[in-house]
Amino acid sequence: VQLVESGGGLVQPGGSLRLSCAASGFTFNRYAVSWVRQAPGKGLEWVSSISSVGGNTAYADSVKGRFTISRDDANNTGYLEMNSLLPEDTAVYFCAPRGRLDWSSFGSWGQGTQVTVSS
Repeated sequence: VQLVESGGGLVQPGGSLRLSCAASGFTFNRYAVSWVRQAPGKGLEWVSSISSVGGNTAYADSVKGRFTISRDDANNTGYLEMNSLLPEDTAVYFCAPRGRLDWSSFGSWGQGTQVTVSS
């Protein structure tokens, strides 16, 4: 299992970023995809998930209406579109081939991608 997150960067409040999660080493379309984040000095926080079948999505209240999760099974890639970014969105973002209820059981985290929201 290998996951490579990318697309992070420094953005001003109100800005946008699109994160990507390139997956390999497993059958991507059989798994849900979740994004989680870790702010400085804090633990992992679930952000969003998308199911393997039907594309059902779920979001943490803190990002609902601002973030959009999607997936491209043909290219084994997951995405997180982030709009109206806030300073409190600053964190390292990770993806996992797990759903909303079991993402914390995943053990092969990638390096993550840093998102910094600051003026």
